[in-house]
Amino acid sequence: MSDLRIALIAEGKTDLVVVEAALKAILLEPFVLKLIQPEASSRELGEGWGGVAKWCHQSVERGEGVLHDDPTLFLYDFYIIHLDADVAGMTYAHARLEELAQQHSWGALLCQMPCPVAQDSVTALRTVLLSWLGNPVPTSKTVICIPSKAIESWLAAAILPATATALTDIECNFNMKTVLAQLSKASRINKRADYILRAPLVQSRWKRVCQLCTQADVFDQDVRAV
Repeated sequence: MSDLRIALIAEGKTDLVVVEAALKAILLEPFVLKLIQPEASSRELGEGWGGVAKWCHQSVERGEGVLHDDPTLFLYDFYIIHLDADVAGMTYAHARLEELAQQHSWGALLCQMPCPVAQDSVTALRTVLLSWLGNPVPTSKTVICIPSKAIESWLAAAILPATATALTDIECNFNMKTVLAQLSKASRINKRADYILRAPLVQSRWKRVCQLCTQADVFDQDVRAV
């Protein structure tokens, strides 16, 4: 049996590290995960959520309005589209996408809901993301991954001690990246190499991550369903 082929559309390269660690905990089959946005060899679309939005727009154009008809995705068994839930608090002006959003009737941002409950903002942002893709019904090959408020919450759930105050309402914390960057020197996480170093903990403690982060559990279930 050949390895599963998985495409990842994400905000950045550190997201790849965490998603790959999660997949290693979830999947029994060997797999190859390819980051297709942002591309390592091109800065055309840029990183961040704006890059994801522009990739979605281009994908719809390549697939003539249908994501799974995008020829660049034919080689993959399934694909993951990642956004952090804090994007729900942004506007298109932040990424200079006002004109594109208006032309294609994208869903309105600034759709952030009170937290807790984390799911409310995630649901609203998912609707916006689907509008970037032409409002499709996601196919059985599509996994939408929206950590709340950022994927660093999954990392924090794996590495912080159970008594850490940052774990309280972990999915409502907008500053988790700062929390991780301000840990003691031995534990500090503020660059990609630090993410890579901690990735095995995300994999080995994935069950704990899912217990602390509802959106990690949703991702787990969605990947298993695929």
